[in-house]
Amino acid sequence: MNPMNEVKIEKATVSIGVGEAGEKLSRAITLLEEMFDQTPVKTYSKVTNPEWGIRKRQPIACKLTLRGEKADKAINMVLEGIGRNIKPTQFDAQGNLSFGIKEHIDIPGMRYNPDIGIFGMNINITFEKPGYRIARRKIQQKKVPAKHRISKEETMKFMEENFNVNYVTEIEE
Repeated sequence: MNPMNEVKIEKATVSIGVGEAGEKLSRAITLLEEMFDQTPVKTYSKVTNPEWGIRKRQPIACKLTLRGEKADKAINMVLEGIGRNIKPTQFDAQGNLSFGIKEHIDIPGMRYNPDIGIFGMNINITFEKPGYRIARRKIQQKKVPAKHRISKEETMKFMEENFNVNYVTEIEE
């Protein structure tokens, strides 16, 4: 097989949206630090929404980006929490995968801490092939050709082989 056609994980992004600044957000940040041994960053609201009590540029969530071995370890850990069941509709047209977990205590090894509480989180996994750097580099930036882009099927096959994922039509609660 051509090494330029091998799919790999570029990054995994884990985010927790709490909808408000203050104590709840700081507890979410503490949880992500404990789970992944990395300091998350705050994300800020883009618009004001009086119904939800959100002002523009107010911190409302936190996220962190994992790469390499840390990403593989985190993906394995979170997939274990959802029973390795994923719907094919959770993959987008570019082959990226997004899914959520309702409560972090569903993940094996995670204990309930009354000081932190219970949080759900979103996990986004971005895949790429070697050569995707041409779209990000500073000098002579180019588009990734259509024949070199990742398809949904390639990503699904990768997840099945490397992470033993089961594809289901309906995820049981």
